Order: sequence, then structure tokens, then C-alpha cells
Amino acid sequence: MSNPALPSYVSMAKPNPATNRAPWYKNTAPTYAGIFLWFVFWSQAPSGGSGIPGGVLSQGVGTALLGLVVAALLCHFLFYLVPGLLGLKTGLPLYVVGTSTYGTQGGFLMPGFLMGVLQFGWLGVNAFFSAQALSPLVGDSAVGVKVVAILWAALAAFVGLKGIQYVAKIATFLPLIPIAILVILLAKTLGGMGSFDSQKLVVAATAAGAKGTGLDFLGVMALSMSFVIGFFATAGAAGVDFGTNSKDEKDVQMGGLVGIALASIVSAGAAILIAAGAFGLTGNYGMNPADPKFMGGIMGSQGAGVVMGVLLAIAAFPSACFSAFIAANSFKTTLPTVNPFVSVGIGTIVSIILAVTGWAGRAGAVFTVIGASFGPICGAMLVDYVLAGKKWAGPRQGWNVAGWVSWAIGFIVGIAPLVGIANIPAAPLVAFIVGAVLYFVLAKAGLEPPVVAMPSAATK
Repeated sequence: MSNPALPSYVSMAKPNPATNRAPWYKNTAPTYAGIFLWFVFWSQAPSGGSGIPGGVLSQGVGTALLGLVVAALLCHFLFYLVPGLLGLKTGLPLYVVGTSTYGTQGGFLMPGFLMGVLQFGWLGVNAFFSAQALSPLVGDSAVGVKVVAILWAALAAFVGLKGIQYVAKIATFLPLIPIAILVILLAKTLGGMGSFDSQKLVVAATAAGAKGTGLDFLGVMALSMSFVIGFFATAGAAGVDFGTNSKDEKDVQMGGLVGIALASIVSAGAAILIAAGAFGLTGNYGMNPADPKFMGGIMGSQGAGVVMGVLLAIAAFPSACFSAFIAANSFKTTLPTVNPFVSVGIGTIVSIILAVTGWAGRAGAVFTVIGASFGPICGAMLVDYVLAGKKWAGPRQGWNVAGWVSWAIGFIVGIAPLVGIANIPAAPLVAFIVGAVLYFVLAKAGLEPPVVAMPSAATK
């Protein structure tokens, strides 16, 4: 019998049975690895998604790689592991598990609905960068690129709503494209590593129009964390959904260590080495290894660069479809009376606006918003899990003040650098810490509402 104190989206949720689960190398690891092989991620790694001269290479290759490794491990241990364990132990999706941290009423919006809304930001990012990669096909026409971005977002949204199963069948093989391109570019540029000089890179960046000065050691560390964690934050919270497909804690750990930590280090690390090697060989400033002109210069043929750009865009299309698919599922759950074509259609219009205005191309800003939104969520969920005895506490009645206050203040802290309130280094990580600390303090102060019984929720 359902509990009348529970909303239907909670009371009707059923745990994913053990018979439907599989080892980490069949689900979690390859799926997460596919996220980090998306060229929008690794192409921004050398610059850190910023316009700072020299980006993460300001202090040399070793410092850049160290910052990447630290950021990747933080993603696994702080942002993914607890959500993954919650999914494993409950078998329930994020929008249900989140009712412990945000309440049965508050959980309607956070984190499930927010996850759906932010997917349209990712759709806009995908449309913008894919259109840029395809720009040679329209003669590098600004109008042509905008048309491509519009068609890209619209088609991805339609497929995400109606034909995602067909995309999923080919998406398994498409990650081989960026892997092959990274390997080829790395082989072509490794010879320039011995000639790379970070100070000359900063000078070349300034001459190319970049404003400011190069970063010091701590600055590189902070930029690496902001970039990688900001990119990953939503996927970290989605670890709950990944965890529902894991068989045991080892699967959760291995899925994250291989699919998140190792995959991000390999893909972004390769891009950093390519940018450094290319500068060492040519002395020409370039920080985007996925730029068709950059790739064409390395390959000695602009035609080869165009082909590589087209292939990277093709490989990125499934992720655009999956963004629309996740958003549609979120809206179907939280807005069951609204036709998904209407809700997803409105979201797609927003994605198109972000793409054609160029806002979606400001990767650093996008990652800051994502990190500010989901950093405090992951922090609060971690503390909630620990306080409950390393298990899911269960749905809490109404609105969980501890969760909402910790999120609101954490979000303000995380977004502060973008809106000019304060220059906070590694803002997504700081937002996580603020969310975690505030949740702990407020929970101990008695601001968590009581747990509502949910008979179908079996936790380990």
C-alpha cells in the first residue's frame, strides 16, 4: 500500500533488481569514458576553458598534468563515489534518492528537474562546438554556422524524444573516432615536446591577443579543478543512476576509477601534450586541438583537418541526443501533465539561443554554472549519506531546509567569479565544500525534516 505522505513519483518508484545489473566494464566505465572522449571536453583542456595566456600550460607540461590528475581524482572520490554507492544500495534513480537531501516536495525541483533543465545548456554547447567543427563545410560562413547549430540542436532533440534507441546502437562505436584522432595528433606532435617552452607560449598568447598574464603553480591547479570539476559535476550526481546498474561496491569503485579518473586523464592529458608539442614544433600559438585549422596544420593538409572536424562532430551527435533524452525523462517525471514535445521544445529553443549567440561557446562560463549548480548538491549528498550511517536515509517530508540552504549559499559561492562578486579559485570545488559543511551544520541543528516510510526502498 502506498504511503499518502509520499508524492506518486516517489511512492511508485521501484528499485532496479539485481538481475538487471552488470559489471563495471559493461556499463559505468564505458559510458563515463564516452563523456570524457567528447571533443568539447578535451579540446578545452589546454586552455582550461579560459582566455588566460598559456592556460594550464603556463607553468609547463608537468604542472598541467598534475593539475589534471588532482582534478580527476577529486571528481571520482568527492563528486561520483557517494552518488554511485547510493544508487547501488537503493536501486533507485537520482530524482528519488535526492528526496532525502531536499525533501519529498523540494525533491520535485532538486536535483531531478534541475538536471533536466541543465541538459539544454549541454545541448547548446554541443550544437555550438559541433557547428564550429563543421564550419568548413559551409565556407566558414557565420550565417551558415548558425544554421547548422539550429538544425543540429533541433534534430538532436527530436531523436532524443523519439529515436534514441537507434542512436544508442551506433554510439558504442563512435568513441573510437576521437580516440583515433587523439592518437594520430599525439604521434604527430610528440617530437616537439623537447622544444616546448611555457614562457614563450605565454608571450605568444599575448601577441595573439590574449589578455592578462600567465598563471602561477596554484593558479594552474585552481584552473584545472574549475575546468574538469565544472564539466563533470552533473555527471557526478548522475552517478546515482549509474550505480543502480552496478552489482557491488567494487563495480562502483572500478567504474569511476577507470571511466572517470583514468578516462579524463588520458583524453585531456593527450590534448595538453598535443598543444604543447605543436607549439614546440611550430611556435604558432594554438590551444584547441580539435580546431580543424589546428589539426590541418599538424597533418600538413587543411583537407585532413576538415575531415577530422567532421568526424568529431559526428561522434558528438549521440551525446546531444542523450542530453535531450535525459531532459525529456526528467520532465516526464516531474511534469507528467505537460506534453514532452512542448517542454523539450521550449528547452531546445533556449539551447538554440545559447548556441547562435555564442554564449554556449564560452566553455569556462558554462562549466562554472554547472559546477555552481551541482557542486553543492554533491557535497550535501555526501554528508547526508555519512550522517545516515553510510546508507540512504529515505525520503524526508516536505522541504529539507538543510539541503536547500546549503545549495543556495553554495551556488552563490560557485557562481561568484562569473558574475563578478568575488574571484574564488576552484569555485566548483569550493561550492562543494560549502554545500557539505553547511548541510552538516544545519542537519546537526535539527533542520532536517522527518523521514517518511517507503516500503519499496530496500537499502544495503
